[in-house]
Amino acid sequence: MVEYIDIIRAVIISFVITLILGPIVIPILKKLNIGQNVREDGPKTHLKKTGTPTMGGIMIVIALLIATMSSGLLNNDMYVLLMSTVGFGLIGFIDDYMKIVNKRSLGLKPYQKLMGQVILAVMLAVYQSNTSVLGTKVIIPFLSSRYLDLGILYVPFIAFVVVGTVNSVNLTDGLDGLASGITLIVLSFFGLIALNWGMDSISIFSASLAGACLGFLIFNSHPAKVFMGDTGSMALGGAVSAVAILLNLPLLIPIVGGIYFAEALSVIIQVTSYKLTGKRVFLMSPLHHHFEQKGWKETKVVIVFWTTTVILSLIGVASLH
Repeated sequence: MVEYIDIIRAVIISFVITLILGPIVIPILKKLNIGQNVREDGPKTHLKKTGTPTMGGIMIVIALLIATMSSGLLNNDMYVLLMSTVGFGLIGFIDDYMKIVNKRSLGLKPYQKLMGQVILAVMLAVYQSNTSVLGTKVIIPFLSSRYLDLGILYVPFIAFVVVGTVNSVNLTDGLDGLASGITLIVLSFFGLIALNWGMDSISIFSASLAGACLGFLIFNSHPAKVFMGDTGSMALGGAVSAVAILLNLPLLIPIVGGIYFAEALSVIIQVTSYKLTGKRVFLMSPLHHHFEQKGWKETKVVIVFWTTTVILSLIGVASLH
């Protein structure tokens, strides 16, 4: 059975590995000219970030793999968690690579990304429905009768949640330290829940990835020396969704990951409003850019969003009691 010392060890191992990888990987990314292409329609203050090394998410994935592989908890759940993280990270890696080769801010075509994401999401849903003691049931937060049996709707629902989460985390990755910091908090929440429920592999996985995010923040906090790119943001999205699914807590993602949800919703509202009325609801989307346009400093937006995620995590804890 996993003890708190095992969790601490996993965090420290992945944190230290990321710290070691930073001074090695970042110069290599610079040498290979793997720099960020900033979208021209974004905030003008971000144009100075053009050329900052990207695809730093590789550091997070490597640290995660080493920490989990050395944990001694390599069971089916761990393999599925790693498959989801690495699989979605690979889609992001291809997307990043195409952006760099084509020297533009767009990589894979939307349908290509969506196709790969749906395949991985369906695989995750099928695995959980066949191995979970709850079958096709999910836990309902805040209710005393806490299980909802989705039946034949389970696989499409879970696939929708996974794809939505992955792309929401991707949209959140727009400010220095934003996505990595929020995901650190979200994973800490799910990791502690898993530890409390005796789900050892999930708690060790969450701790390992949280430690990697913490190490990455050393290089990614403002002013960022490296960006995670889609390689990192999609890997983190795949990890968060997989952890929530294996805990039978997909309905908690919009609560604990409320910032992810708000970022994605702001884009949907903005696009829909503009197409229907020709007017924009937000000064700029995703939501973090709206606050920047209102005059907030980048660091203020990040700290407020981090703090909000801590509060949402506490609400998540309350919803399970």
